[in-house]
Amino acid sequence: MQGRVLTKILGCFWLVCSGLSYSGNAEQGAKVFQACQSCHAIGAGADHLVGPHLNNLFGRVAGSLDNFNYSAGLRAAGANGMSWDAEHLDAYIENPIALVRETSMRFAGLASAEDRNNLIAFLRANSVGPSDIPESLPTSIPRDPDVDPQILAITGDPEYGEYLASECMTCHQSDGADRGIPSIVGWPTKQFVIVMHAYKSTARPNPVMQMIAANLADEDIAALAAYFEKQQ
Repeated sequence: MQGRVLTKILGCFWLVCSGLSYSGNAEQGAKVFQACQSCHAIGAGADHLVGPHLNNLFGRVAGSLDNFNYSAGLRAAGANGMSWDAEHLDAYIENPIALVRETSMRFAGLASAEDRNNLIAFLRANSVGPSDIPESLPTSIPRDPDVDPQILAITGDPEYGEYLASECMTCHQSDGADRGIPSIVGWPTKQFVIVMHAYKSTARPNPVMQMIAANLADEDIAALAAYFEKQQ
């Protein structure tokens, strides 16, 4: 069968798109959502909290609700045509900073594909006409390369990271403001390490960051990550 087929059976959603399968259980997704509800509300009468409410999220242009102060990254993503479909939600929930570099969502991400699929099914169930919402092409989502777990397990020294951070502060703002260059204040350690190693391997195409990352040892990156995560 050509094209995309989307069915909803007993609370489970199945997507077949270009040979890739996605499935999720909305009831299980409601349980996963408990980790999100300190920042997001969903359901009847939901309003904004730290993050925007998530009613009718599917098909919504990123950063488009008029009465919420989105990060510059999400507003730019929406202006460039990004909408919340299964593919973009999966990428964002797994690693927010990897998809939207200037996001202000300080969430380390869900590593479990099953949890992400269930959460996406729950979000879809709280959207209008979810069966009519198309999916994006899988190839449209950039992914950072995997980092060796031994590198991710390195415990960084934040004091040493503070010493190294002076070079970072020549461009990035110490107060966390975004003045044309993404803020790195408050980034989760794991995400900081993944992004820096993506530059180090040249998977991310910024020549300045590639040069900086190439001169940093694994322990240096871990120290910087530990330092910036503690900054407010």
